[in-house]
Order: sequence, then C-alpha cells, then structure tokens
Amino acid sequence: MSAYFVHESSYIDEDVTIGEGTKVWHFSHIQSGAVIGKNCSFGQNVNISNNVKIGNGVKVQNNVSIYEGVELEDYVFCGPSMVFTNDTTPRAKYPKGNAGYKKTILREGATVGANATIVCGHTIGKWAMIAAGAVVTKDVPNHALMAGVPARQIGWVCECGEVLPDNLICPVCGKKLER
Repeated sequence: MSAYFVHESSYIDEDVTIGEGTKVWHFSHIQSGAVIGKNCSFGQNVNISNNVKIGNGVKVQNNVSIYEGVELEDYVFCGPSMVFTNDTTPRAKYPKGNAGYKKTILREGATVGANATIVCGHTIGKWAMIAAGAVVTKDVPNHALMAGVPARQIGWVCECGEVLPDNLICPVCGKKLER
C-alpha cells in the first residue's frame, strides 16, 4: 500500500518524490524531477512540470499547471484554473528552455484565487491573498490583499484569511498584524 494516493487516470513520471498523505486526483500529470511534500491535494487536470518543488499541505484546485521555475512553499492554495507563467517573452520558433525561465515563488500560506494569473519572476509573500481574476505583475508583500488587472494592493489579510480592519487586529482570531 502506498503512502499517497494517485487516481488511476493520472500519470506520474519516473524520478518523482511524493510525500505521505498526498492525493492526486483525475487526469493529472506529475513530470520527472518534481518534489511534492506531505498532505497535499491536486484536483482534476493538474499538471506539475519537471523539477517543480512543492511544500507540505499545498492545495491545488482543478485545471492548474505549475510550470518549471515555480516553487510553492507550505500551505499554498491555488484556486481553480489560476495560471502561472515561466517566460515573459515566449516564442514558439525560439524556445529558450529552462535556462530562460524566470523563478516564481509563493511563500508559506499564500492564496491565489480562481482564474488569477501570476506573471513569472515575482514572489508572492507569506499569507498574501490574490483575488479571483487578478493579474499579478510585481512582487506581493506578506499579508497583502491584491485585486484587479494589473493587481494592486487593496488591504491586508490575516493568516486565518480574514480581511483586516484599519487597526490590523483580526476580528476572527484576534492576531495583530505587525508590518
């Protein structure tokens, strides 16, 4: 018995590491060199490209591709059909390969909403929240709430996910955000 679950319709390449308790659901593909932590969940039609590193407790909803050059730290949430990129100037005729990919990092606890786009080469800070449909074109501070096209900061969020009032004290869990 395996320490993780892979649905029979999914495909796992050779040289992949998958942590205990992780679940890979329907029609997903994990490519060689990928390293996935414990207790993650990958929904239907998820593609994890070569050499991608994913931490523990990550949740990736349906229809998400995590391209080479993207790294997800622990407890990151990727909403349905959100998009990562890894090349700011792609050309089919002139492929750069992985040497041309720009690194994108989502720090611990970051959340990306449904249909948002993360343009490569940026870092999304710890516990930041990207609204559904937003397009991130620059680095995002820890705990920032980002929305719009291009995404702009519209507030702050607590680690628990609550939007913070002006005093930065969470009305749900009582934590105070120190900036």
